[in-house]
Parts: sequence; structure tokens; C-alpha cells
Amino acid sequence: MSMKTLLIATLVLGAGAAAQAVANDDAQVRLGEYLARAGDCVACHTAKGGKPFAGGLPMETPIGTVYSTNITPAASGIGQYSFEDFDQAVRRGIGKDGSTLYPAMPYPSYARVSEQDMQALYAYFMKGVAPVEQANKASDIPWPLSMRWPLAIWRGVFAPEAKPWQASATADPVVNRGAYLVEGLGHCGACHTPRALTMQEKALSAADGEQFLAGSAPLEGWIAKNLRGDHKDGLGSWSEAQLVQFLKTGRSDRSAVFGGMSDVVEHSMQHMSDADLTAIARYLKTLPPSNPDDQLHVYDKQVADALWKGDDSKPGAAVYIDNCAACHRTDGQGYTRVFPALAGNPVVQTADATSLIHVVLAGGTVPATHSAPSNFTMPAFGWRLSDQEVAEVVNFIRSSWGNQGSAVTAGDVKSLR
Repeated sequence: MSMKTLLIATLVLGAGAAAQAVANDDAQVRLGEYLARAGDCVACHTAKGGKPFAGGLPMETPIGTVYSTNITPAASGIGQYSFEDFDQAVRRGIGKDGSTLYPAMPYPSYARVSEQDMQALYAYFMKGVAPVEQANKASDIPWPLSMRWPLAIWRGVFAPEAKPWQASATADPVVNRGAYLVEGLGHCGACHTPRALTMQEKALSAADGEQFLAGSAPLEGWIAKNLRGDHKDGLGSWSEAQLVQFLKTGRSDRSAVFGGMSDVVEHSMQHMSDADLTAIARYLKTLPPSNPDDQLHVYDKQVADALWKGDDSKPGAAVYIDNCAACHRTDGQGYTRVFPALAGNPVVQTADATSLIHVVLAGGTVPATHSAPSNFTMPAFGWRLSDQEVAEVVNFIRSSWGNQGSAVTAGDVKSLR
């Protein structure tokens, strides 16, 4: 082989290797973007009207308001972070300066994320996100609760060591994938699992017991519902297909998304693959009910018959006819994938009626998604209904068509206005 031929061959091989390296790098960035979608990073780290990932979103906690941080590759963000710094923050809750992050950052869940996925996330945030110079905002937590050093003790006691999630050797591979997404990147327990007085989630996985994903206390006017197999207030009456449809579009045959979950569907779930959404749904359907006495909903047509005959004597019935029946119907069945059914709806039967009261007062909009591009809005009724009228219509809904929700008072409504 001549020297010229050897030189040409070397250049060709070198160019091929460089092109392959670039392709591999691009693939890792794309994977990181997908994983960031699965983790819904943009929803928390983007303020209303702000630049993506630049932080500044206020988040209420029982001890005060914290603001999400800038995670763009700028000097005021994470531009100076090595992979080790990034990994420490995401999976261990330790900032670059050594301080412990507030657990509003769900690092107890992210501790389960694999090393490979962490590398992809780092590649995306460093190479696929536009840098934004924006200083982080100090928390609005009063002293002495604002002191950071006690958080290190909290982290040591309640946050697990960062060890990647381990698949079950006996479980369906699809269920294993769903468990990894739900317990790790999806950090579903951060909202849907009840917390102790010391603010830690009472369970971080299905192996930790029946409180995992059993529903939360009210936060910012909403309750994150029970995702276990309970029929009354969980997912017991949902099929796997209905769950996939709901996660992808924000609506199902009998329900519609509201509150903070709207952002999750809009920014995260609708962008995930059907395979991953199926894995999430299949895993959630493996969770048994948290209430051992859970019973199937049995439809009761007594109220529907009375309303059909013009009998609105039941307290709250007249308010319902005037304000709700046009969309949700007198039989409580709603309209498929447009206006959710109220009969047997787990949201209206939760022990705490905060979400139902809130949506009556403030209304809500089902977000448009790629596969369901129409918005549907429930108007706010707080301006036209008194506290007593709201309490009566909420009680009417929670006690009609076979629903079994406890009663609320005008005082409960007043406290949420």
C-alpha cells in the first residue's frame, strides 16, 4: 500500500470514527431529552412565562415557599457542574456547595435512576438545553426553619442511598419497566404518597407497604388521588387501556385530568412512548387496594329518576340542575372523553373533598395534547355560588348515583376560597 493510499484510508477511518462519535453523542442527548420528559423536569423548573428550565417557580410547602432552581447550562445554573456534581444533586440531594437540597426536589425517588440514564440526562442538560442567565431565588421560609443544616440530618434518615433500582426476577418485564418509571424518574410518590409530620414519604415503593401511592394531603388546593386498586377512591374501576388513554390525552371514557396532573400530562406523559405508558399502567394495576374492605361501586338510579321527573327537593339538587347537569347530565354519567362522569368517579368520593370543592370554585381546563387537541373548560362557579350553595352541590354529588363521600360544610368551602 502506498503512503498516499494509507493516508487516505487513515483519513476516511478517522472521519468515520468521528461521525460515529457525533451520532452516539446525539443519540445520548435525545435519550436524555426523553428521560427529562419522563421526569417532568420542565414543569417544576420553569416559572409561568419564564424560559425553559431557568427556575423560579414557587412551590408551596408546609413550612413556606421554595423556588425551583435554574438548571440550564449557564453560569447561574448548572453550567459549572461536572457529571459527579449533577449526580450528587439529582440522586443524593446534595448541591455543588455541599448543602442539602429541600426535598421539594424528589431525590429520594431519583436515587433509583440508573447510571446510564443519569449520563444521558447530563448530556441533554449540558448540550441540548439553551443556557439562561437567571439568578436563583431565595426561599420564603422563616427562620429557624430556613436553616439548611437540619436538612442534612433529614436526608441521612429519610433519603435512601443512591442505588439504582433493581428489577424483580419474577415480575413481567413490562411491569418492571413501569415500576422503574413510577418509583424513579416519574417520582409519582412525591405527590401521591402521604407524608409523615417530618415530611418524608411514608413509602417509597410498593415493597414499603400499602401507603405507597395511597393519596396525599391537600396541597395548593388539590389532592393527589389514590393510585392503588381501591374502587371507591383509587384505580380499581380503571382498565389498563383507560389508564394509558388518560396518561396520553388527559382524558378517558369517564374521567378528565385536573390540577397539577394537567401539567404532568401536558409536559411529560403525552410525550412518552405507548410502551412506557402501558408499562406504567400495568404496574399501577398490580397495586392492591389500601382498604381491605373496598367494594365495587354500585350505581343507584334513584336520584336520576327523581331529577328526570322534575323532583329537585334533595339539598343541592336545584343548584346541580342549574349549573352542572348540562355537562355532567342528570344521571351523573357525563359525556365520553369530554365531560367526566360523576357517578362512581373516585375523585368525588375521596375522604377529603378539597379537590372537588376547588374545581367547583375555580373551574379547570383539560389541556390540549397531540392526540387530543381540543381544550374543554369547566367554568368557575365561586363568583356566583355562596359557600352554602357550593357545600350543598358538593354534598349532592358525593351522595348521589351510588357515590359514598362524606359531607362537607359551608365552613370547609370558605376556608378554600
